[in-house]
Amino acid sequence: MNIFALEIWDDEAAKCTFYTVKQDDAETNETDLFFEKYDAIAEYKEVNQELLSFVLLSIGNDHGAIDELFNRDENEVKGLPVQGKRTIENITYHFPEFPLRLYALKITNNIVILFNGGIKDGPTNQTSSLHLEWRAACEFAKRINDALHNGTIIVNEKHRKLTNYDGSDEIIL
Repeated sequence: MNIFALEIWDDEAAKCTFYTVKQDDAETNETDLFFEKYDAIAEYKEVNQELLSFVLLSIGNDHGAIDELFNRDENEVKGLPVQGKRTIENITYHFPEFPLRLYALKITNNIVILFNGGIKDGPTNQTSSLHLEWRAACEFAKRINDALHNGTIIVNEKHRKLTNYDGSDEIIL
């Protein structure tokens, strides 16, 4: 895996700051690649918008990255949207047979890193066409978790942000 940067994807929500990864040779970050791709495919445009709303509104503004909304374990990452039926503060979230998966790494209830994803068209990630995106997300997550563990990345919960060990906002792994 190449060098990549962690960058803020959205920090305007009330409860959660979202980060994404951008590969060194890429013009577009992984999360934007996902949403732009499925917004451009008529068959997935509506569910793509549902997923974007779930991320920005339900997680970002309403609840934060609480465990009830991050319950789809996919090895090193979580799959979004939420799995099963969950009711939180009188709002029921239910995405039966949802065709898309967006992979994420929950750092805290207020900091999430979003990756790429794809169409969930098989019973497992290994047998689905999104296998490569899932593997890439898991590799990103491993490197980020290692950097968190060894102190290369510092979590600032008070300001809902991640910084480099030297205090700078530029995080390259």
